[in-house]
Amino acid sequence: MRLRDLGEWELLRRLAAYAPSGQFNDDAALLEERSGQQLVVNTDVLVEGVHFSDATIGPRDLGWRAAAANLSDLAAMGCTEVTGITVALVAPGDTAWSWVERVYAGLRDALEPHGAVILGGDCSSGAERLLSITALGRVAHGTAIGRDDGRPGDWLVSSGPHGLSRLGLALLLDELEASQVSPALRERAIEAHRRPKPRLDVAKALHSCRPSGQAWRVGGTDSSDGLTAAVGAIAATSGCGALLERSQLPIDPELAQLEAGERWCLGGGEDFELVLSLPPSWAEALLKALPGASRIGSLVEAVPGLVRWQESGEPLAATESGFTHFR
Repeated sequence: MRLRDLGEWELLRRLAAYAPSGQFNDDAALLEERSGQQLVVNTDVLVEGVHFSDATIGPRDLGWRAAAANLSDLAAMGCTEVTGITVALVAPGDTAWSWVERVYAGLRDALEPHGAVILGGDCSSGAERLLSITALGRVAHGTAIGRDDGRPGDWLVSSGPHGLSRLGLALLLDELEASQVSPALRERAIEAHRRPKPRLDVAKALHSCRPSGQAWRVGGTDSSDGLTAAVGAIAATSGCGALLERSQLPIDPELAQLEAGERWCLGGGEDFELVLSLPPSWAEALLKALPGASRIGSLVEAVPGLVRWQESGEPLAATESGFTHFR
């Protein structure tokens, strides 16, 4: 049995057997602190040829993107405070110092708006370039977002549009002629791919619009592996099925006109938005409090993890399921 036979999700399921029960369920780990807060710890790896290449991204943007990917996982846990990151760098000996310098400048660029810093790390030689980042943040005790906190009847809410990052990648790789999209959309798509914005504002919006008397229960994850994958992860971990409304997909109207637009919205990945599962009254309040957010469907009693179209009841196609490693 090889990793390509297992796939990413089965590999994670098997690795979870070596940790406490439920430890692998969410985007990051929660550790108790005495101050009434919980420390949130997340580790993410970016590998050359898998996550980045010089053909599509420069070193300073790469640093930004590496930090943003980790901060997105903290956002997905409901963090309201980011402490900083540690960075492990692997690179061949002939790597130019200027490349490394710009990567770390990009890391700092992404951290500074959130009051976070580079805390330290390690470096090693290797056959290919790799960045392994551990991010640290905090969430008030009892207010974390968990993938397993969804319930049948919850509304599914997307914090923003999907598919732009994949469109940006297609433009950078010349998979799509620039003339097929407007200059404004081209600029937004490439920016979304190179400099995604971690949605650390969502937790603040959740706190501000929480209905009086509503117990804290927010299911959620980030959409780095794709919108469908995020919805499926919440549904599976919460023991529910999910219905997506095709007419309410969070997609730029111009992108929706492209042949691949819907597919990229559902499975393009690396948009780093949040997908949340909320009681309807709280979801309605959030839609008013968070510009750009939209309702995209609901959780239902069904086979855990099964994602279907609300309009037809048909399961989503495998091509719409998002990115998975090793396959």
